[in-house]
Amino acid sequence: MQNRNIAQAKVIERKNKERLLKVNPNLNDGSGIYFMTRFEDGIKYAYIGQALHILSRLAGHMRGYQHIDLSVRKHGFYSADNPSGWKIGFMNFSPDQLDEKEQYYIKAYAQAGYQLRNKTSGGQGEGKKQIDDYRPQKGYHDGLAQGRKNLAKELLHIIDLHLTVKLKDGKENNKVSQKALEKFWDLLKERNG
Repeated sequence: MQNRNIAQAKVIERKNKERLLKVNPNLNDGSGIYFMTRFEDGIKYAYIGQALHILSRLAGHMRGYQHIDLSVRKHGFYSADNPSGWKIGFMNFSPDQLDEKEQYYIKAYAQAGYQLRNKTSGGQGEGKKQIDDYRPQKGYHDGLAQGRKNLAKELLHIIDLHLTVKLKDGKENNKVSQKALEKFWDLLKERNG
């Protein structure tokens, strides 16, 4: 079973590399800096990365779940049919130059007016700075909280339009029932607020 999964992963990687070579036939698996750029509605976007194996790293962007990976899947690659897709360029550099060159090109693209999709100023070691907000990953509990909020909003809407919420007959003066009604409204308003 594990050998079959490895074989499937290799086939997917090979197909992704073939797709990338259609975008830029000069891509290679040497070390260097790669440049992903796209233009949409007059706005220039860029992502600059470093890799010991450029073609393999770009293939990784096609199956990953980082912000740039998701953008690649959403916008696709540049073609005559997809003029706002990502274009790919690269420059080969030795591994010991990668941090310096990545930082240099991130700054150069920012100064040239590109909206950077990089989260940091580049590099793997010293001098690496955050340049964009990190959004926390949404998890199971975040989904539950959002579901509760959506339910509260919908219930308030239905109550406002169609229902009257009141205590049962004979419970109007019951302190426990009054507190339960207050708690009900507090829960709806807290979740909706």
